[in-house]
Amino acid sequence: MFDTKIAIVLRNNLTGWQKLNVTAFLMTGVAGGHPEIIGEPYKDRAGNLYNPLSIQPIIVLAADEATMPAIHRRVLERDVTASLFIEEMFATGHDAANRAVFAEFAPDDAKVVGIALRAEKKIVDKITKGATMQH
Repeated sequence: MFDTKIAIVLRNNLTGWQKLNVTAFLMTGVAGGHPEIIGEPYKDRAGNLYNPLSIQPIIVLAADEATMPAIHRRVLERDVTASLFIEEMFATGHDAANRAVFAEFAPDDAKVVGIALRAEKKIVDKITKGATMQH
């Protein structure tokens, strides 16, 4: 049905709240970068309106600390724009602080805890190789 795939890859040693926090932040990046994935508002039988959601399924995967840098590298090699969350962002409290701490790192020393991307299915599968379904 879709030519593209949305995948979120989380480092497999995150706590429960960290997994949820990173997933939420990363998906806002995908939606912001691809507004066409957002559908129409939802409306219940009583006429109450709710926010629109993604028209496309989202897969959430897990990878170990050794695989995350490889996935990050593949994203960059294939020139796919992705959402990225690094470990140091857990200690910040707002967007400007997140961007400031993010700018202190390069791909070779970033402690990536989450990556989200949307691209052609085959490309996403190649980039996320080594990641498994999140439990």
